[in-house]
Amino acid sequence: MAAIPVAFNEVLNLQQLGVPEASIKLGSTSMSSSRWIVSVEPSQLTLIDLQNGAQATRRPMKAEAAIMNPDVNILALRSGTAVQLFNLDTKQKVKSHNLGAVPRFWKWANAKTIVIVTDTNVMHWDYETQEAPVVMFDRHANLSNSQIINYQLSPDGKWCLIGGIAPGGEPGKVNGNMQLYSVEKKVSQVLQGHAGAFTTIKVAGREDAQLLVFHDRKHGQNENKIFIMEVGRKEGAPMRLPPANMPVPPDAANDFPVSLTHDSQTDIAFLLSKMGYLYMIDVHSGKFLYRARIGNETVFTTCSMPGTVFGITVRTGKVFRFQLNSAAAVPFIVNTLRDNAFAISLAGRLNLPGAENLLAQEFERVIATGDVVAAAKLVASGGASLRTPATIQRFQQIPAEPGKPQPVFQYFSTLLESGKLNEYESIELAKPVLQQGRPQLMERWLKDDKLTCSEQLGDLIQPVDAGMALSVFLRCECHAKAIQCFVQRGEYDKIVPYSSSVGYKMDYSAMLNQLLFSNPAGALDLAKGLVSAEGGPLIDIRATAEAFLSSNRIQETTAFLLEALKDNDPNHAYLQTKVLEINLAGGFPQVADAIMQQGLLTHYDRPHVGKMCEKANMWQRAAEHYTDIADIKRVFKNSHQMSPEFVVSFFGKLNQEQCLMLLKDMLSRGPSNMQVCVEVAKKYHEELGGKELIAVFESFKATEGLYYFLGAVVNTSEEPVVHFKYIQCSCMLGQFKEAERVCRDSTIYEPEEVKNYLKNARLPDPRPLIHVCDRFDFVDELTEYLYQNSLYNYIEVYVTKVSPTKTPQVVGKLFDLGANEDFVKKILMSVGSACPVDEMVEIAETRNRLRMLQQWLEARVATGSTEVGTHNALGKIYITLNKDPKSFLLNNMFYDPKVLGLYCESLDPSLAFVAYKKGNGECDDDLIKIAQGHGLYRDLAKYLVERQDLELWAKVLNKDDDEAESVDRRQLIDQVVEWALPESNSADEVSCTVKAFMAADLPGELISLLERIVLQGSDFSDNRNLQNLLILTAIRADPSRVSGYIDEIDNFDAKDIALICVSESHMLYEEAFSIYTKFSKPEFTADKDDQLEMQVLAIGVLVDYLKELDRAKTYAQQCDEKAVWSKLGKAQLEEKMPAEAIESFIAAEDPSEYVTVCAEANEAEIWTELIPYLKMARKSIQENVLDTELIYSYAKINDLTEMEIFVNGPTVANIQAIGDRCFNEGLYNAAKILFVNINNNSKLALCHIHLEEYRDAVSAAQKANNVSTWKQVCFACLRADEFRLAGIAGLEVIKYPDHLDDVVTFYSDLGHFDHLVSLFEQGLGLEDAHIGIFTELGVLYTKHVPEKVMEHCKVFFSKINVGKVVKACERARLYQPAVYLYMTDKQHDNAVKVMMDRAPAFNHDLFLDSVSKVRNQEILYKSIGFYIATHPTKFTRLMEVLEDIVDHSRVVNQLRRTGDFALQLAQSYLKNVQKNNLSPVNEALNELYIEDEDYESLRKSIDDFKNFNMIELASKLSTHELLEFRRISAYVYRCNKKWKLSIELSKKDRMYKDAIDTADESEDVDIIDSLLRFFCETSEKECFAATLYTCFSHISPDVALELAWLNGYHNFVMPYFIQNLRQTHMRLKALEERTAPPKEQDNKDEMAGTYAQLGGLNNGVLMIENGGGYAPTPTSYAGQPDMSGFGVAQGIPPPMGMMPPNGMPPNGMPAPGMMPAM
Repeated sequence: MAAIPVAFNEVLNLQQLGVPEASIKLGSTSMSSSRWIVSVEPSQLTLIDLQNGAQATRRPMKAEAAIMNPDVNILALRSGTAVQLFNLDTKQKVKSHNLGAVPRFWKWANAKTIVIVTDTNVMHWDYETQEAPVVMFDRHANLSNSQIINYQLSPDGKWCLIGGIAPGGEPGKVNGNMQLYSVEKKVSQVLQGHAGAFTTIKVAGREDAQLLVFHDRKHGQNENKIFIMEVGRKEGAPMRLPPANMPVPPDAANDFPVSLTHDSQTDIAFLLSKMGYLYMIDVHSGKFLYRARIGNETVFTTCSMPGTVFGITVRTGKVFRFQLNSAAAVPFIVNTLRDNAFAISLAGRLNLPGAENLLAQEFERVIATGDVVAAAKLVASGGASLRTPATIQRFQQIPAEPGKPQPVFQYFSTLLESGKLNEYESIELAKPVLQQGRPQLMERWLKDDKLTCSEQLGDLIQPVDAGMALSVFLRCECHAKAIQCFVQRGEYDKIVPYSSSVGYKMDYSAMLNQLLFSNPAGALDLAKGLVSAEGGPLIDIRATAEAFLSSNRIQETTAFLLEALKDNDPNHAYLQTKVLEINLAGGFPQVADAIMQQGLLTHYDRPHVGKMCEKANMWQRAAEHYTDIADIKRVFKNSHQMSPEFVVSFFGKLNQEQCLMLLKDMLSRGPSNMQVCVEVAKKYHEELGGKELIAVFESFKATEGLYYFLGAVVNTSEEPVVHFKYIQCSCMLGQFKEAERVCRDSTIYEPEEVKNYLKNARLPDPRPLIHVCDRFDFVDELTEYLYQNSLYNYIEVYVTKVSPTKTPQVVGKLFDLGANEDFVKKILMSVGSACPVDEMVEIAETRNRLRMLQQWLEARVATGSTEVGTHNALGKIYITLNKDPKSFLLNNMFYDPKVLGLYCESLDPSLAFVAYKKGNGECDDDLIKIAQGHGLYRDLAKYLVERQDLELWAKVLNKDDDEAESVDRRQLIDQVVEWALPESNSADEVSCTVKAFMAADLPGELISLLERIVLQGSDFSDNRNLQNLLILTAIRADPSRVSGYIDEIDNFDAKDIALICVSESHMLYEEAFSIYTKFSKPEFTADKDDQLEMQVLAIGVLVDYLKELDRAKTYAQQCDEKAVWSKLGKAQLEEKMPAEAIESFIAAEDPSEYVTVCAEANEAEIWTELIPYLKMARKSIQENVLDTELIYSYAKINDLTEMEIFVNGPTVANIQAIGDRCFNEGLYNAAKILFVNINNNSKLALCHIHLEEYRDAVSAAQKANNVSTWKQVCFACLRADEFRLAGIAGLEVIKYPDHLDDVVTFYSDLGHFDHLVSLFEQGLGLEDAHIGIFTELGVLYTKHVPEKVMEHCKVFFSKINVGKVVKACERARLYQPAVYLYMTDKQHDNAVKVMMDRAPAFNHDLFLDSVSKVRNQEILYKSIGFYIATHPTKFTRLMEVLEDIVDHSRVVNQLRRTGDFALQLAQSYLKNVQKNNLSPVNEALNELYIEDEDYESLRKSIDDFKNFNMIELASKLSTHELLEFRRISAYVYRCNKKWKLSIELSKKDRMYKDAIDTADESEDVDIIDSLLRFFCETSEKECFAATLYTCFSHISPDVALELAWLNGYHNFVMPYFIQNLRQTHMRLKALEERTAPPKEQDNKDEMAGTYAQLGGLNNGVLMIENGGGYAPTPTSYAGQPDMSGFGVAQGIPPPMGMMPPNGMPPNGMPAPGMMPAM
């Protein structure tokens, strides 16, 4: 079967995961994204994690609907109108809201917004920013009766689309209604369609377009269209495609779309219909790509991710995945749709295979017309197939038109507009751009990612812009070239991080040594990077530090070591000490101080560094490094030069003993250190101990210091001694306020100790003592102390201002001390209401002085006090004094009834009852107890009736099951029945009392009570509640009385009582039936409807509870009401009595249960009895189920005449469904009548097949003209050996490409190969013969008639699917036709592969013709290996063909891997391509020249082509046995500025001229000096003179003179000196003329003064204009390294005669005449 452009499969099944079928439907199961599927079940919620192996999690949640956020794990739940959002990750509720209206549809519109559709409006809820949903717009009237099935929100959030469905005007039709709403304009547009979606696509030459894709079908019409239009564009004409007609199949006329989902990766829209059809639509063109039926189930929900669309089928729960089949899409369009333009467009946009030949043909056609722009656009839109060097060459070969850009530039411009250039295109574009000096264009293209970076592109850019080249090398991962750019740019600090990150290895030591002298800063940056590299240092730290230090680079050494030692490794202790030492000894102590301040180094030699810090007067640092207390004391003698902050912090580093010793030492030196010692004590009192510090201060009698120390710590210290000593010091220094504060606020000190100290101190102000005694409850001692010392005012002050709550204790102590009562009353009156009453009363009562408080208490009441204690105390006084106590108890509202009731129990029980009664229920237990204990039953009964409290009743009435009847309970019941209740006129009291009796389980007493009230005549006889209660009590206690009560009373709730009677707990069915029968009579129920209701309820008792259907039928006949018959029919239906039920429903004329009746009748197979019922039902209901079942009944009883009459009449039956049903059950004659009626010729043909009416089947198939029908007819005829009829049908089937494989398979399975070939040969003559017929015939020829294959391929090449036929040929091993097809189809890659893989298929000329046209570059290199292995003699010819299209570097590598013979074989090829100056080619040729000992060719190759590893070649040639090759080695070293290596090699071979020329070219004085000395050592006088002549400008005269003097070469050096003197003379003469001073005497004086001033610069180094004296000798520490800069050697005195007279500065000019003679 031909490949189709869609790949779909079932990836999951929800039923297999345990999701019930009933929950797999719209509204219960949702899939917002490819991450979760959420299903709501009756008692739980199932979450299926698709990213975790479809793991199902079930949570016991009850909700009506649930949807998961598409991006984050936030679950939205809805139950009724309540919506809640939960975060599953944090397990917290995010938001909740009550909508106020039931949602009809909801979903996540995007990751932040939930859309909620109600009956009237549409709301959006942004849960991140909004607390509640916001109404966006109202639903249009056209959608009022529609079921909402979808909602879409545009990507910009400015357009909304809501879609719904509703029943159509015709049977089976479903109308679609959509409402498009603009958020900005706030207007709506109504659309007639079923599905739509928003999407965004890229459009060339403009911004992205936001499209609306929707389905359109007008109501009452059958035409389906797809509209694609742009929405929301404000400038320019919007994009709009012509509407496209949907290819709806004939058997799906009533089908409609249910979802439309867009794939953002392919821009393909997937439309799914109700009947399971899939439509694929290209959004860019609006064309339909494919249509197929994927199943019979409806996909009710979909979602998409890039490249994939998911969907779930209803009920079955199949989760399908739909994807574009990239490999088959373009071939399907070409072969089936035959739309080449569509195929080219889709292949170019999505880079799909299959359109290469079409693109090539179209390109050739367009390029032939000369339309360069169109050709460029075609290449740009055609994917990668045409983006080759050959295409660029085609554009380069086109001549430019005057006034227009070059065609190749137009080509590149078009490619840049459409996307990114490939590697070859980027290089070809860079060449002319850089030649024109426009690197800014390259920079912009690189920034926009328009170029593909490569090493060759970087090489082109590097000479122009190293930074841009670096960017290219970094992107293409060319590490060596990137590091060269870092060096070129001076970015040494980036070399190591880059090399480490990419894993590149290089020799850092050589680079570092070279940079150390030329660029110390760069060397430092590089060294830092090397020691900080990941995985450990890449250099030796100590050796590198010594290298820096040997050059007197102290700053660089320090910076390097700090970077290297930042990890603070103990193994680097020596280096840590060294870095501090060189700065302390080298005059940079501030640097060492900064290093120690940062604390980065901790493993150095601390004692040694401490001594050096002490020598440098860095006392603080020295103290930090000492650990011995003697050293610390010595340093701290200079503590006055240390900062107090340091001194204080330093103490924190010592132990307790050291701190105390040092503190004593500092205090012993006088009061100057007092302040800092106090600060130390403040900070470290917790570590040193307050007690010890106090002892230190007291040992030096430093009371004031102790006071300040303790004052700072007393607020935080928890040592009692600190607080006590501070109070003591405060009192000693007269700081009574501080003593009072600590006594008042502190909770630490020992109160007994402080109290005794303050009492003994007898302070003039006792307030500290008052606070101590008040806080620690020494009130009695305080009162005694103040009273005995006559401090009465302080007693009054204490109770009034300090602690009024302690007044009872003070008064009690005064009572004990025998104080005057007037004084005590005065205190009480002054304290007033601040004194606690209860405690005061208790103290007075214990001392029998309660009456003394009467005045104070009455005063408090007079002020309006409502305190319970006050009124309790007064009540006790009045009760004791018998001062009208009952009036007080009745009228006072503020006393505690429980307290006074208890107080009165022993004095007067009646007063106690009154008090307890006042408690309003709080004292009920006490009240019952006092009443029962003293026989107050009547009062208690009256109280209980009036209280109406069921709980209180329960206390007195309830008893345990095994408890005997008590006298108190019986007397109370008698008082209630005989006295309390009859006197009551309140219905509520009566009701409550009755309920209490019921609750106490006193049914007998309750019935007697109710009969007395209801039946014996009273004000409550007609009370409905009491009548109900009487019957209910009887039902519970004595059911035998119920029927009598039903007859005697009439005013009770009949329905409710009857329901109670039929309950499971009572089952009084006859009594219930009696109630319904009694109240169904007119004298009890006047309303007709109520009477009918009672009759229905009565028969309900018979059928539902008594199960007496015969009695019920008799009762129904008596009533003869339709509702009663209907009730009976339903009961009979439930009891599986369908025939009797049908009679009852007919009598009731009730068709409501037609669905169940039809089902039961079908199960019982009583179609004859069912027909009258269906006819009755059709009179009032027009439902297709009734008509359908009636037709089916006719069919089952084989009454085809009646069935045909009924079918031909007006009916709403689903003829199609019933026809299928009859067909499936084998009722083919009935099905044939039905299919004829609806013109369903497809199914009619199948009926003829089953009836073996093959000619009629063919005739019906011709009318149906449906491929599936033709196919079934064909196969049926074939099985019956009706070959002619099978051929007729088969010709119709093979017209459809999708069904060719089925025909071939069926014929083949039956073995009719000749008939199959004949069928396809006949198909060649069809008018609409398509490519599939020609292709399939070719495949059949390969299998059954191989001799016809080549002829068929040549004749019908343009009409066959080359790929398929080629594969068939290869399977049949027909390689010659396969090669022919490949070459003719321009599939040169495959042709070459076949000729290489199959030796008999090889042809040299054809191979060369094809290999030059292949698109896959790998094939070129495979062909090279193929020729070397199988046809080496023809290799040179192959490389001539491939020279312009292969990568020569790769070819060389391939030849090397093959063997040395391959390089020899390819020598002529290598010479031809060496013009490209490629490193591998040059190196290979050089190796061949060396192997052949052809030094002349090697020298010429090196001069002409220098792109190779010259150092490696020079190293290799330096040991060659032939002199000329060693000279070449020296020459190569010289070209690469390896002067020393070149000269050494020349000296070994005595090639002195080469050495002299190399030294002169180097311009290095040291190298030339070394060469001169070599010539002197080897006595090469002539070479010495030649060197002086050649290198004249680089040789210092003193060196030449010294060497000539030492070696006796005066004659050989004299020409040099003559020339040198001549040159010096001319330069001095020119200098004197240019700088000749003015002749005035004043100028001379000023110059002399200037020189005098320059002498006083503190021996600083002068510029050269100030004289050329010797530099000063720097100071050097003994035993320390020399840190001086470059200068003359140390300790060398000036030459004799050079000492300036009269104290002239050493750097001054020597006096005239003092120059030594030559």
